[in-house]
Amino acid sequence: MKKWKALLLIAAIMVGVIGCSQGGTTTVKGEEKGTESAKEPMSIELMTFSFAGGGWPEDHPVLKAINEKLNIDLKIQWVPYDTYAQKLNVMAASNEFPDVFMVLEQEYNKWRDRGIFMDVKPELEKYSNLSQHLGPEGLEIMNPKDHYYGLPYYGTETRDSLAIRQDWLDTLKLKTPTTVDEFYEVAKAFATQDPDGNGQADTTGFSFGIVNNRFVNIEPLVGAFGLGNDWSDIDGQLVPMQLQTEELKAFAEFMNKAYSEGVLDKDFPANKVKDSLAKLEAGKTGIASIVPNELYSATIPTLQKLIPEAELVQLLPPKGPNGKQATQTTAMTNKIVINAKIDPAKQQRILEMLDYMLSDEGYDLIKNGMEGTHYKKTGDNQYEKLGAFDTERPQLLSIWFFRRFDPGIQIRKWDNQEMGDKILSFFETNEKYRWANPAAGLSSETLIKKGANIQQKWMETMTQVIVGQAPFSAIDEAAETWKKNGGDAIIKEMNEQYLKLQ
Repeated sequence: MKKWKALLLIAAIMVGVIGCSQGGTTTVKGEEKGTESAKEPMSIELMTFSFAGGGWPEDHPVLKAINEKLNIDLKIQWVPYDTYAQKLNVMAASNEFPDVFMVLEQEYNKWRDRGIFMDVKPELEKYSNLSQHLGPEGLEIMNPKDHYYGLPYYGTETRDSLAIRQDWLDTLKLKTPTTVDEFYEVAKAFATQDPDGNGQADTTGFSFGIVNNRFVNIEPLVGAFGLGNDWSDIDGQLVPMQLQTEELKAFAEFMNKAYSEGVLDKDFPANKVKDSLAKLEAGKTGIASIVPNELYSATIPTLQKLIPEAELVQLLPPKGPNGKQATQTTAMTNKIVINAKIDPAKQQRILEMLDYMLSDEGYDLIKNGMEGTHYKKTGDNQYEKLGAFDTERPQLLSIWFFRRFDPGIQIRKWDNQEMGDKILSFFETNEKYRWANPAAGLSSETLIKKGANIQQKWMETMTQVIVGQAPFSAIDEAAETWKKNGGDAIIKEMNEQYLKLQ
């Protein structure tokens, strides 16, 4: 946390410096050179995931600025996150990957040693910004010794948090819930007691989704029932969630009751990753997972356009039956990779581009946009956001592709310090309830070959139990099926790797 505070302080100090800077530099083998390239124009294909609103059009001003600065023609393919893994596997089947692209954890582990990704470690010393802003922890995770086949996609590991409608609590004269039982009673009141006062039964207590056959945006409840974040360390052995059958039954019983009584969003099986947040912003759900960096700039303003008196506050992870609390915790396991098959000259141009994105000038561009277009300077170290920032979203490369380690990734140079402190307080609070996955970054041959298929079948059973289409005993049967169809081998292989790290 001290590191976060220091980084945010540095960022605040640099706002004025960056705002006044007109020329960025990148250092190559100890020499400074302008990022404007005198080389021949070169086309570069980039692919990354996208969320609500999709990506940029081809004539986006930031894209034009990058192309002009680096003398390239950058073509970006934005793929919805919910189908990104599928897209990667389709490309793998035809062996046609982009020049530089984001790779998710499972696919990275599957392809890392197959000569698909460029080993960038020998090149990093040529690029001062990559060397300075990509720390060893992010570079080394999931990479073999002395090789970096991917660059880290940095994220705050305990970023997301539950939020609750404080105005609904006040209207119904309810206290903030602190346990899973209190959580249920409050959520039920939100669903049944007309908290928005419109005389219609059109609200639900809470929502979540199932994406890539995993529970998303409900992690605090999953952890509260004693379940691991995919894996648990029990007496020095890795144990998968699928075999924690008693904890799973308790979790499923809670969810089944919420579903049958209308407390849980009935559409949860079909929800995509951002749907539960969208329902919170639409005033239809009282509790949901939020992104603190977006809370004050997007979530609350969107909600208050519809309901001016609406108020959202952080909800601490509820205590489970045994007093456990957990916050969503995600390891830095996505990677930015360069295609090993493309021309070496193009590989170097891509490294120059990535290095520029982490330079003072380049990072200011992809985080805050262009002065005069997306913001304007109003005084010494003072700036004002312009309307084009919201409509053109110039920050997408920094939030959906590549960034420095920056907990304040969505704190802009025109935002006030008070808002930055509020965002940081979310992270500080979440850190107390870290719910780490001890197997983060590990993989196995069987997991790569069979993991997705057996996970899908297991999740189908869990969903059927929650919606009342299968008995709770089906959870035991699903665990045995998971083990028989490859789970036993996965457990063995994962623990072999885990023991090597102890």
